[in-house]
Amino acid sequence: MTVRPARETYSRAEVRRMLDLSERRLANWERLGLARRMEGYTFADLVVLQSLMRLRKGGASPARIRRAVEQLRRRFGSMRDPLKELRLFCDSGRIAVQVGEAAMEAVSGQFLLRFDDAGAGSVVSFPGHAAQDALKAAEAARRFESSVWFDKALLLENRGAPRAEIIEAYKNALVSDPSSTGAMVNLGTVYFQIQDWDRAEEYYRRALEADPQYALAHFNLGNLFDERGDRAKALLHYLMAVRLDAGCGDAHYNLALLYQSSGQPLRAVRHWKIYLRIDRSSQWADVARQELEKLRRATVIDGARPAGRASRPTA
Repeated sequence: MTVRPARETYSRAEVRRMLDLSERRLANWERLGLARRMEGYTFADLVVLQSLMRLRKGGASPARIRRAVEQLRRRFGSMRDPLKELRLFCDSGRIAVQVGEAAMEAVSGQFLLRFDDAGAGSVVSFPGHAAQDALKAAEAARRFESSVWFDKALLLENRGAPRAEIIEAYKNALVSDPSSTGAMVNLGTVYFQIQDWDRAEEYYRRALEADPQYALAHFNLGNLFDERGDRAKALLHYLMAVRLDAGCGDAHYNLALLYQSSGQPLRAVRHWKIYLRIDRSSQWADVARQELEKLRRATVIDGARPAGRASRPTA
Protein backbone atom coordinates (compact mmCIF):
# COMPACT_ATOMS: atom_id res chain seq x y z
CA MET A 1 0.00 0.00 0.00
CA THR A 2 1.40 3.41 -0.94
CA VAL A 3 1.41 5.94 1.89
CA ARG A 4 0.27 9.34 0.85
CA PRO A 5 2.86 11.97 1.78
CA ALA A 6 1.90 14.80 4.10
CA ARG A 7 0.94 18.10 2.51
CA GLU A 8 3.73 20.67 2.61
CA THR A 9 1.68 23.79 1.87
CA TYR A 10 -1.94 24.90 1.92
CA SER A 11 -3.53 27.67 -0.07
CA ARG A 12 -5.02 30.74 1.59
CA ALA A 13 -8.51 29.55 0.71
CA GLU A 14 -7.85 26.08 2.17
CA VAL A 15 -6.53 27.56 5.41
CA ARG A 16 -9.52 29.85 5.81
CA ARG A 17 -11.88 26.94 5.16
CA MET A 18 -10.11 24.57 7.59
CA LEU A 19 -10.05 27.15 10.39
CA ASP A 20 -13.42 28.68 9.58
CA LEU A 21 -11.60 32.00 9.34
CA SER A 22 -12.97 35.03 7.53
CA GLU A 23 -10.84 36.99 5.08
CA ARG A 24 -11.53 40.13 7.09
CA ARG A 25 -10.20 38.67 10.36
CA LEU A 26 -7.14 37.16 8.68
CA ALA A 27 -6.37 40.48 6.96
CA ASN A 28 -6.72 42.30 10.30
CA TRP A 29 -4.21 39.94 11.96
CA GLU A 30 -1.84 40.54 9.07
CA ARG A 31 -2.26 44.32 9.35
CA LEU A 32 -1.39 44.15 13.08
CA GLY A 33 1.69 42.02 12.38
CA LEU A 34 0.30 38.97 14.18
CA ALA A 35 0.40 36.84 11.01
CA ARG A 36 2.34 37.15 7.78
CA ARG A 37 0.47 37.62 4.53
CA MET A 38 1.10 34.74 2.14
CA GLU A 39 -0.60 32.59 -0.44
CA GLY A 40 1.01 29.27 0.59
CA TYR A 41 0.93 28.23 4.26
CA THR A 42 3.14 25.61 5.90
CA PHE A 43 2.17 23.57 8.96
CA ALA A 44 4.16 26.00 11.13
CA ASP A 45 2.11 28.88 9.75
CA LEU A 46 -1.06 26.99 10.65
CA VAL A 47 0.20 26.72 14.25
CA VAL A 48 0.34 30.54 14.45
CA LEU A 49 -3.19 30.94 13.11
CA GLN A 50 -4.52 28.23 15.43
CA SER A 51 -2.90 30.04 18.38
CA LEU A 52 -4.60 33.27 17.33
CA MET A 53 -7.95 31.46 17.01
CA ARG A 54 -7.52 29.94 20.47
CA LEU A 55 -6.68 33.30 22.06
CA ARG A 56 -9.59 35.00 20.30
CA LYS A 57 -12.02 32.36 21.58
CA GLY A 58 -10.63 32.95 25.08
CA GLY A 59 -11.66 36.59 24.89
CA ALA A 60 -8.38 38.31 23.97
CA SER A 61 -8.59 41.24 21.58
CA PRO A 62 -6.09 41.58 18.71
CA ALA A 63 -4.53 44.60 20.43
CA ARG A 64 -4.04 42.62 23.65
CA ILE A 65 -2.52 39.71 21.73
CA ARG A 66 -0.10 42.05 19.96
CA ARG A 67 0.96 43.61 23.27
CA ALA A 68 1.54 40.16 24.77
CA VAL A 69 3.59 39.03 21.74
CA GLU A 70 5.74 42.17 21.86
CA GLN A 71 6.37 41.72 25.58
CA LEU A 72 7.38 38.09 25.10
CA ARG A 73 9.79 39.05 22.33
CA ARG A 74 11.42 41.55 24.66
CA ARG A 75 11.60 39.05 27.51
CA PHE A 76 13.05 36.25 25.35
CA GLY A 77 15.26 38.21 22.98
CA SER A 78 16.14 35.52 20.42
CA MET A 79 12.58 34.24 20.10
CA ARG A 80 11.25 35.15 16.65
CA ASP A 81 7.62 34.13 16.93
CA PRO A 82 6.12 33.46 20.39
CA LEU A 83 2.83 32.40 18.78
CA LYS A 84 4.67 29.56 17.06
CA GLU A 85 7.23 28.65 19.70
CA LEU A 86 5.24 28.98 22.95
CA ARG A 87 1.98 27.54 24.20
CA LEU A 88 -0.27 30.54 24.83
CA PHE A 89 -3.70 30.33 26.42
CA CYS A 90 -6.29 32.86 27.46
CA ASP A 91 -8.75 33.17 30.33
CA SER A 92 -11.15 36.14 30.45
CA GLY A 93 -8.86 38.14 28.21
CA ARG A 94 -5.70 37.45 30.26
CA ILE A 95 -2.96 35.91 28.10
CA ALA A 96 -0.48 33.51 29.69
CA VAL A 97 2.35 31.24 28.57
CA GLN A 98 2.26 27.60 29.59
CA VAL A 99 5.28 25.28 29.85
CA GLY A 100 4.57 21.91 31.43
CA GLU A 101 2.44 22.60 34.51
CA ALA A 102 3.76 26.12 35.03
CA ALA A 103 2.47 29.35 33.55
CA MET A 104 3.27 33.05 33.49
CA GLU A 105 1.25 36.09 32.47
CA ALA A 106 2.67 37.28 29.17
CA VAL A 107 2.47 41.02 29.80
CA SER A 108 3.18 41.37 33.53
CA GLY A 109 5.52 38.39 33.92
CA GLN A 110 3.65 37.30 37.05
CA PHE A 111 3.91 33.61 37.81
CA LEU A 112 0.65 31.63 37.86
CA LEU A 113 -0.21 28.66 40.04
CA ARG A 114 -3.08 26.30 40.93
CA PHE A 115 -4.55 25.49 37.51
CA ASP A 116 -8.25 24.74 37.48
CA ASP A 117 -9.91 22.29 35.12
CA ALA A 118 -10.09 24.89 32.37
CA GLY A 119 -6.31 25.40 32.43
CA ALA A 120 -6.33 28.86 33.99
CA GLY A 121 -4.27 29.79 37.02
CA SER A 122 -4.18 32.19 39.91
CA VAL A 123 -1.46 34.77 40.44
CA VAL A 124 0.88 33.82 43.27
CA SER A 125 -0.27 35.63 46.37
CA PHE A 126 0.13 34.66 50.05
CA PRO A 127 -1.02 37.51 52.29
CA GLY A 128 0.87 37.91 55.56
CA HIS A 129 4.11 36.38 54.28
CA ALA A 130 5.09 38.99 51.72
CA ALA A 131 8.90 38.62 51.78
CA GLN A 132 8.91 34.84 51.82
CA ASP A 133 6.21 34.65 49.19
CA ALA A 134 8.03 37.11 46.95
CA LEU A 135 11.11 34.86 47.09
CA LYS A 136 9.01 31.82 46.23
CA ALA A 137 7.38 33.63 43.32
CA ALA A 138 10.75 34.85 42.06
CA GLU A 139 12.18 31.33 42.25
CA ALA A 140 9.18 29.91 40.42
CA ALA A 141 9.43 32.58 37.73
CA ARG A 142 13.16 31.92 37.34
CA ARG A 143 12.61 28.21 36.86
CA PHE A 144 9.78 28.92 34.47
CA GLU A 145 11.96 31.17 32.32
CA SER A 146 14.64 28.47 32.32
CA SER A 147 12.11 25.90 31.12
CA VAL A 148 11.06 28.22 28.30
CA TRP A 149 14.67 28.51 27.13
CA PHE A 150 15.15 24.75 27.50
CA ASP A 151 12.10 24.06 25.30
CA LYS A 152 13.35 26.66 22.85
CA ALA A 153 16.71 24.84 22.63
CA LEU A 154 14.97 21.51 22.00
CA LEU A 155 12.88 23.12 19.26
CA LEU A 156 16.02 24.52 17.64
CA GLU A 157 17.68 21.10 17.77
CA ASN A 158 14.67 19.46 16.15
CA ARG A 159 14.73 22.08 13.39
CA GLY A 160 18.44 21.55 12.72
CA ALA A 161 19.25 25.15 13.65
CA PRO A 162 22.87 26.37 13.80
CA ARG A 163 24.66 25.01 16.87
CA ALA A 164 25.51 28.52 18.06
CA GLU A 165 21.79 29.26 18.49
CA ILE A 166 21.21 25.97 20.32
CA ILE A 167 24.14 26.59 22.66
CA GLU A 168 22.93 30.11 23.40
CA ALA A 169 19.44 28.86 24.28
CA TYR A 170 20.76 26.18 26.67
CA LYS A 171 23.12 28.71 28.27
CA ASN A 172 20.20 31.11 28.76
CA ALA A 173 18.35 28.26 30.50
CA LEU A 174 21.31 27.90 32.85
CA VAL A 175 21.49 31.64 33.49
CA SER A 176 17.87 31.54 34.65
CA ASP A 177 18.32 28.31 36.60
CA PRO A 178 21.96 27.30 37.29
CA SER A 179 20.74 23.98 38.74
CA SER A 180 19.08 22.79 35.50
CA THR A 181 20.78 19.43 35.04
CA GLY A 182 18.85 18.77 31.83
CA ALA A 183 20.32 21.90 30.24
CA MET A 184 23.80 20.93 31.45
CA VAL A 185 23.61 17.42 29.98
CA ASN A 186 22.13 18.59 26.68
CA LEU A 187 24.70 21.36 26.38
CA GLY A 188 27.42 18.81 27.04
CA THR A 189 25.99 16.64 24.27
CA VAL A 190 26.03 19.55 21.80
CA TYR A 191 29.75 20.00 22.52
CA PHE A 192 30.22 16.21 22.31
CA GLN A 193 28.77 16.25 18.79
CA ILE A 194 31.38 18.77 17.64
CA GLN A 195 34.12 16.83 19.50
CA ASP A 196 34.82 19.62 21.97
CA TRP A 197 35.64 17.00 24.60
CA ASP A 198 36.75 19.38 27.35
CA ARG A 199 33.58 21.45 27.34
CA ALA A 200 31.41 18.36 27.01
CA GLU A 201 33.09 16.83 30.07
CA GLU A 202 32.73 20.11 31.96
CA TYR A 203 28.95 20.21 31.55
CA TYR A 204 28.47 16.49 32.23
CA ARG A 205 30.45 16.84 35.47
CA ARG A 206 28.51 19.95 36.44
CA ALA A 207 25.32 17.91 36.06
CA LEU A 208 26.73 15.26 38.41
CA GLU A 209 27.77 17.89 40.93
CA ALA A 210 24.18 19.16 40.92
CA ASP A 211 22.72 15.63 41.03
CA PRO A 212 25.14 12.76 41.85
CA GLN A 213 22.35 10.25 41.12
CA TYR A 214 21.92 11.41 37.51
CA ALA A 215 22.41 8.18 35.52
CA LEU A 216 22.28 9.90 32.13
CA ALA A 217 25.24 12.13 33.02
CA HIS A 218 27.30 9.04 33.91
CA PHE A 219 26.25 7.35 30.68
CA ASN A 220 27.27 10.38 28.62
CA LEU A 221 30.62 10.56 30.39
CA GLY A 222 31.06 6.88 29.54
CA ASN A 223 30.47 7.70 25.87
CA LEU A 224 32.89 10.61 26.10
CA PHE A 225 35.74 8.53 27.52
CA ASP A 226 34.94 5.69 25.12
CA GLU A 227 35.37 8.10 22.20
CA ARG A 228 38.65 9.33 23.69
CA GLY A 229 39.95 5.77 24.02
CA ASP A 230 39.98 5.73 27.84
CA ARG A 231 38.22 2.41 28.37
CA ALA A 232 38.83 2.26 32.11
CA LYS A 233 36.98 5.52 32.76
CA ALA A 234 34.31 4.64 30.22
CA LEU A 235 33.71 1.34 32.03
CA LEU A 236 33.47 3.10 35.39
CA HIS A 237 30.81 5.55 34.21
CA TYR A 238 28.77 2.94 32.34
CA LEU A 239 28.75 0.80 35.49
CA MET A 240 27.64 3.79 37.56
CA ALA A 241 24.86 4.45 35.06
CA VAL A 242 23.43 0.91 35.34
CA ARG A 243 23.87 0.94 39.11
CA LEU A 244 21.74 4.09 39.32
CA ASP A 245 19.32 2.98 36.60
CA ALA A 246 19.22 -0.76 35.94
CA GLY A 247 16.93 -0.12 32.98
CA CYS A 248 19.47 2.01 31.13
CA GLY A 249 19.62 -0.26 28.09
CA ASP A 250 22.14 1.86 26.19
CA ALA A 251 24.64 1.55 29.03
CA HIS A 252 24.22 -2.26 29.10
CA TYR A 253 24.73 -2.31 25.33
CA ASN A 254 27.97 -0.33 25.56
CA LEU A 255 29.18 -2.39 28.52
CA ALA A 256 28.67 -5.56 26.49
CA LEU A 257 30.73 -4.11 23.64
CA LEU A 258 33.50 -3.00 26.01
CA TYR A 259 33.73 -6.38 27.74
CA GLN A 260 33.57 -8.23 24.43
CA SER A 261 36.36 -6.19 22.87
CA SER A 262 38.56 -6.57 25.97
CA GLY A 263 38.34 -10.38 26.04
CA GLN A 264 35.78 -10.79 28.84
CA PRO A 265 33.05 -12.81 27.06
CA LEU A 266 31.15 -13.93 30.16
CA ARG A 267 30.60 -10.36 31.29
CA ALA A 268 29.72 -9.35 27.75
CA VAL A 269 27.12 -12.14 27.57
CA ARG A 270 25.58 -10.97 30.83
CA HIS A 271 25.05 -7.41 29.59
CA TRP A 272 23.85 -8.54 26.14
CA LYS A 273 21.19 -10.62 27.89
CA ILE A 274 20.16 -7.75 30.14
CA TYR A 275 19.95 -5.45 27.13
CA LEU A 276 17.72 -7.91 25.29
CA ARG A 277 15.36 -8.06 28.25
CA ILE A 278 15.00 -4.27 27.98
CA ASP A 279 14.89 -4.02 24.19
CA ARG A 280 13.48 -6.97 22.23
CA SER A 281 12.52 -5.50 18.89
CA SER A 282 14.73 -2.61 17.69
CA GLN A 283 17.52 -2.85 15.13
CA TRP A 284 19.96 -2.66 18.05
CA ALA A 285 18.33 -5.74 19.54
CA ASP A 286 19.08 -7.55 16.29
CA VAL A 287 22.73 -6.55 16.60
CA ALA A 288 22.78 -7.70 20.22
CA ARG A 289 21.43 -11.12 19.23
CA GLN A 290 24.06 -11.44 16.52
CA GLU A 291 26.87 -10.54 18.92
CA LEU A 292 25.51 -12.91 21.55
CA GLU A 293 25.36 -15.75 19.04
CA LYS A 294 28.89 -14.91 17.91
CA LEU A 295 30.12 -15.25 21.51
CA ARG A 296 28.29 -18.52 21.97
CA ARG A 297 29.84 -20.00 18.81
CA ALA A 298 33.30 -18.82 19.86
CA THR A 299 32.85 -20.42 23.27
CA VAL A 300 31.87 -23.77 21.72
CA ILE A 301 34.73 -23.71 19.21
CA ASP A 302 37.33 -22.73 21.80
CA GLY A 303 36.01 -25.32 24.24
CA ALA A 304 35.82 -22.83 27.07
CA ARG A 305 34.38 -24.29 30.29
CA PRO A 306 33.21 -27.59 28.72
CA ALA A 307 31.95 -28.90 32.04
CA GLY A 308 31.11 -27.64 35.45
CA ARG A 309 29.40 -24.46 36.39
CA ALA A 310 30.63 -21.01 35.48
CA SER A 311 30.85 -18.57 38.33
CA ARG A 312 28.47 -15.65 38.01
CA PRO A 313 30.42 -12.66 36.67
CA THR A 314 30.20 -9.44 38.61
CA ALA A 315 30.05 -6.16 36.76
